[in-house]
Amino acid sequence: MSQVTTKTEYRLENLSCANCAMKFENNVKSLPSVTEATVNFGASKLSFTGDATMEELQAAGAFDGIQVVPLSKRDPSPKTPFFQRKENIVTILSLVFVIAGMFFTYRDVPNPAVATGLFAAAILIGGTGMFITGIKNLVRLDFDMKTLMTIAIIGAAIIGEWQEAAVVVFLFAVSEALEAYSMNKARQSIRQLMDIAPASAHVKRNGEIMELKTEDILVGDILLVKPGQKIAMDGVVLSGRSTVNQAAITGESIPVLKQVDDEVFAGTLNEEGALKVTVTKLVGDTTIAKIIHLVEDAQAEKAPSQKFVDRFAKYYTPIIIGIAVLVAIVPPLFGADWHTWVYQGLAVLVVGCPCALVVSTPVAIVTAIGNAARQGVLIKGGVYLEEMGRIHAIAFDKTGTLTKGYPEVTDFIARDEEKRTILQAVAAVESMSQHPLARAIVDYAKGQGIGEAELRNFQSVTGKGAVGEVDGVTVHVGSMKWASELAELPAEMQQRAEELQLAGKSVMAVVMNQMFRALIAVTDPLREESMDVLRQLKDVGIRHTVMLTGDDVRTAEAIAKLAGVTDVRAGLMPEDKLEAMKGLMGQYSRVAMVGDGINDAPALAASSIGIAMGGAGTDAALETADIALMADDLRQLPYTMKLSRKTLQIIKENIMFAVGLKIVALLLIIPGWLTLWIAIFADMGATLLVVLNSLRLMRIHK
Repeated sequence: MSQVTTKTEYRLENLSCANCAMKFENNVKSLPSVTEATVNFGASKLSFTGDATMEELQAAGAFDGIQVVPLSKRDPSPKTPFFQRKENIVTILSLVFVIAGMFFTYRDVPNPAVATGLFAAAILIGGTGMFITGIKNLVRLDFDMKTLMTIAIIGAAIIGEWQEAAVVVFLFAVSEALEAYSMNKARQSIRQLMDIAPASAHVKRNGEIMELKTEDILVGDILLVKPGQKIAMDGVVLSGRSTVNQAAITGESIPVLKQVDDEVFAGTLNEEGALKVTVTKLVGDTTIAKIIHLVEDAQAEKAPSQKFVDRFAKYYTPIIIGIAVLVAIVPPLFGADWHTWVYQGLAVLVVGCPCALVVSTPVAIVTAIGNAARQGVLIKGGVYLEEMGRIHAIAFDKTGTLTKGYPEVTDFIARDEEKRTILQAVAAVESMSQHPLARAIVDYAKGQGIGEAELRNFQSVTGKGAVGEVDGVTVHVGSMKWASELAELPAEMQQRAEELQLAGKSVMAVVMNQMFRALIAVTDPLREESMDVLRQLKDVGIRHTVMLTGDDVRTAEAIAKLAGVTDVRAGLMPEDKLEAMKGLMGQYSRVAMVGDGINDAPALAASSIGIAMGGAGTDAALETADIALMADDLRQLPYTMKLSRKTLQIIKENIMFAVGLKIVALLLIIPGWLTLWIAIFADMGATLLVVLNSLRLMRIHK
């Protein structure tokens, strides 16, 4: 009988660099009681399958002071003050001894022995942890940046360059502290998401009002939400009416009116009214919990650029070691000074540290995905973020994507003096119908301030329309064909109806007591933002837009013309949309599909990137799409394109910075100008440039 093992997750503290994350992951994997382990560098999280104890996990991270803490959204460990953090104390003490050593080196009467002792103290204080790790790695022939630094610093001390060795140790400590600070800035997006929902709420259960932690709230409990309070759980409004700011979940800047039976989300802010909310999901199943989980998973998934960098770094480090050995040995074999060229070789080891290269991609991916989540766009992995940046063609579903997804009355044509009377009669008849077009007419009448009228003898006529009696008048509302059977249609009205139909509208006629009285045109209207969004997409480099819809050609072409879509494929069944997408992929190579995440599933799956509208509250959209626009707002699409393309640009810049700066430093070997000081500044400079350049992605907004 096989043993059942469970997956366990922990938060990680002091996880400062990508190399450390990989090493910690390997250490955990090597534990005998662990069968599988993954470290999510972006989210600072460990997931493993097995029975490892907390002590074993702490020991696995002891090489870099990595702390393993319970996975808790509600009890984040308190921030340690600056002067209580070990790395800061060590760095400051190291600096003090370096300055003291320089004082005894450059005073009027130098004291070399005292200076050397002070520099040695600075090296031991600032570099002991690095040396222990570096020597262990050297024994295992595991060459990472700490191994290279250890060889370089010990080598410098052996050849008598104590001052430079001490300065290198201090600067390396500073660069690691700055990198850790910058990575924490990049990870703020997840922390902010975790802090959105309150930790407790007032609940009515079994007639009693009590304050409970969200973990203890059950489905069916009643939340009492006062004005100005955050809603603690997903649920449905039981009573009350208020506007709710949903920006934290959907990115919408305008509060949304919520009343009875409307859905609300954990972490959103109730504004002016009191609400009672029936809880529908446990704390771990809320929309915000799913978003946090998906964002963390997305940041863990390696993007194509990162996979390339990882492969490159695997060969890069041994090549650097080889170059360093050649620089140190070859020139002296031809008569050059051993001291000079061994020193140059040690400088090559320092400048060749792969830290900047390794961090060039993940810090950009972490920052971009976190920023997108705060703006209401859920990108489910670095691979999709990069792929979105390479898209040049986008296919749109029509209904609910480019259009509002529900019909509205656009034209009501009747004699002016009779309009209100006719509309009241029509609304009375249609109020008994379940057809979506009937609902549109009733809503239009309410919007015009038309009161209700008494209806008798209502009858729905399948495929034609509806008929009823209002104030003794028989009222027929239905298709033009049916109306022509009931009454003679004026020629000008027949022509007007044809014009409206050519514009893609559904046209109905009103016949009262066997006389034609009015025309009503209904359509699923274009979203207000669609035209502007299509224009913005062209501005950011989308060369081709296409509409894939099941609607008839006339309606589709009318909407496409208004929106600015040039390619229309209409009358498509789901399998036809799939074939159309395959054709587009063959033509444009990379094509995104924007739809509702359910009805367009085949085409979404076949596209390069599937983008779902309205991810908030729609589990299917969150699960099936590569990218979800949480607010059901097309305006998030140009922002996503802009963010993706900027991320691709920054990743390329990072790789160029990381490699280019090191190449320039290595070229200084030729005239013999490369020093340990220049080497460490080149390495630290490249790392900081990469991290700070990536943090620019936090400034991209809609």
